[in-house]
Amino acid sequence: MLCNSFLQLVAVGLMAINSCVAIGPLPVFLGQAGSYVIFAKSGVSTVPSSKITGDIGLSPAASPFLTGFSLTKSAVGTSASSIQVVGSLFAADFTSPTPSLLTTGANSLTTAFNDAASRSNPTSINLAAGAIGGRTFAPGLYKWTSGVSILSSITLSGTAVDTWIFQISGTLITAAGVKVTLAGGALPKNIVWVVSGAVTLGSTSQFNGVILAANSVTLSTGATLNGRILAQTAVVLQKAVVTVNL
Repeated sequence: MLCNSFLQLVAVGLMAINSCVAIGPLPVFLGQAGSYVIFAKSGVSTVPSSKITGDIGLSPAASPFLTGFSLTKSAVGTSASSIQVVGSLFAADFTSPTPSLLTTGANSLTTAFNDAASRSNPTSINLAAGAIGGRTFAPGLYKWTSGVSILSSITLSGTAVDTWIFQISGTLITAAGVKVTLAGGALPKNIVWVVSGAVTLGSTSQFNGVILAANSVTLSTGATLNGRILAQTAVVLQKAVVTVNL
């Protein structure tokens, strides 16, 4: 009986270990940029009313390039608030230590982009010539040397510890109403879309993951994103919903 009990405990322990083994590429370290739900270098604009949950950072651009938010600056001048943001907004011209923190954030954004974009040994290259609508993606590293369009809903299926990186050399476009759905416990924080071209999410579309963009990111009217937007140029929101997912 003792032997059987011991063997059962060993078996349960091995199952627990196996269940914690992640599938997919190593996670992308976001550094200080990971402190923000939206970080941009040249501007963040909104067509009210958007709803953003998490902090917004802007650097090296200054606060006049946070447009459409009707900002209220804090008494000490290090941050601002907006009725559209559950969190704080920070810009490069705010009171110290905000500028130095944002500089670190901008640098870490670039580092994270370069890391994700340079990952090698992809699971697939140029799948469906970039027209990936209707597909289900297991954890892995997916690479396209051109643009990607999502014209019908897709699913990312994996556990809470699995990871995905989508390397896109061109643009990323989703059609109106399209959903990027998660299954099996997959989490937005473990999904990275590293995009060299512009990103446009169609109206009322639903998207999941961290967007690391070398160009602009636009969320059309009513689009929803669970994750983060970290852009090296501008972020444009049109009555959009953006929620940080820890």
